[in-house]
Amino acid sequence: MELARIETFAKVEAADEKTADMLVARCLAGAAQGDTNAYYDLGVAYSTGSHGVDCDLIEAHKWFNLAAAKGHEAAAWCRADVSDEMTAAEIADAQRRAREWLRQGDARAA
Repeated sequence: MELARIETFAKVEAADEKTADMLVARCLAGAAQGDTNAYYDLGVAYSTGSHGVDCDLIEAHKWFNLAAAKGHEAAAWCRADVSDEMTAAEIADAQRRAREWLRQGDARAA
């Protein structure tokens, strides 16, 4: 099932900019609601530099970290993979961004 999600997400070509932008926007909206799969999909986009976003391992780690914290097993593996290509300072920055995302969500819910 998870492989099918990855394949579906990966089928959107970067050349189809409008579709890619809409996909990322839907993921961001889902992430704002705490959707674990949206966190994971954003991690995939940022780790591969696809779907209208530049490759950014700090952002990828942040999204994979948020998904992994909610029990998403594939996200935990992906987070470990991107960590291998990051410095300790970059990982710390990603963790800080994840904590900030969670704090902002708590503020939105209040």
